[in-house]
Amino acid sequence: MTFSEHNDAVRNGAVQADATAQDIYDAGMVVRREVLGDTHVDRANANKDSFTEDYQDMITRIAWGGIWTRPGLSRQMRSAVTLTALVAHGHWEELAMHVRAALNNGLSRDEIKEILLQTAIYCSVPSANSAFKTAQKVFAEIDASEPN
Repeated sequence: MTFSEHNDAVRNGAVQADATAQDIYDAGMVVRREVLGDTHVDRANANKDSFTEDYQDMITRIAWGGIWTRPGLSRQMRSAVTLTALVAHGHWEELAMHVRAALNNGLSRDEIKEILLQTAIYCSVPSANSAFKTAQKVFAEIDASEPN
């Protein structure tokens, strides 16, 4: 293997020249479960039907297998970027899911707060207001589910 081929293999995560669609799917499913948790992924898979099956396959292969397996950014950085994009586009249900994922990826509540403060400047104060409410609700749900 040449130096260039080695760098491409390292840079591209699960998407390798010899990788099958199943290899990429399997790698994506591992990361998806690590980031979102088994409960969420099991629920998504249990709810899929003939209408949503192709979509679930696509996001596992492309988003999770193609992007989240790449080594170029840490999972914390990927979470920060994802949170920002979701705030920018007002995707509040997805934001709630990715606030949980950010915690799974090692971001602290204070780091999430800082990311949301940053979005107030670059995405808009009203968007950040909704984001803070969403994150606050997620934190309250987590706190309520933890044993005392």
